[in-house]
Amino acid sequence: MASTTEPTTDKREEESMENPTAEDEDTGAQVAPIVKLQEVAVTTGEEHEDALLDMKAKLYRFDKEGNQWKERGVGTVKLLKHKETGKVRLVMRQSKTLKICANHLVLTAIAMQEHAGNDKSCVWHAPDFADGEVKEELFCIRFASVENCKTFKEKIEEIIESQGNKSVGSEEATTAADLMEKLSVGESKDVEEKTKEAPISAEEKKDENAKQENPGDDK
Repeated sequence: MASTTEPTTDKREEESMENPTAEDEDTGAQVAPIVKLQEVAVTTGEEHEDALLDMKAKLYRFDKEGNQWKERGVGTVKLLKHKETGKVRLVMRQSKTLKICANHLVLTAIAMQEHAGNDKSCVWHAPDFADGEVKEELFCIRFASVENCKTFKEKIEEIIESQGNKSVGSEEATTAADLMEKLSVGESKDVEEKTKEAPISAEEKKDENAKQENPGDDK
């Protein structure tokens, strides 16, 4: 059972100001660049989606083994709607490294709740794909103000309500099946390897020894 203990608060500033450096002395010397860098196109995977919400927040994940909240990162949480399918997913990246710390569809099964004792935080369960495999996670997200938290929660509820009963269940099942297929392929290979390496049972050894002692019985 998830603990209702509030995640610890880090009072340090989340965004630090860069200290201005002293002006470099101009010697007049011409220095040619050692390495010439080329521009590289960077794709985020969000090119075919429209942002419905974009806010700064801090994310926590509940660690069942340690029975405590663990920080996933500080960054930007987005609600992205696909231009063709209309599906909405929640994506959050860490501000400095841009590492994904949350990535899942906004499904009708999600129940967004205010965190007990903190009106700036929300808690919810979701099958998340941030780590490259589907994991059932318990998240807690904290915003800088009560208004931001309320806006986030209301937007999630609005998206869920808009989905209605238009065969969302089948779409969710298909999506989950597609994600789980990646896992099942790896699991099936492991089963095959374990089957090949499985030891021979005592009865099978007894039958083989009997056949070797009485080879005429097989004729």
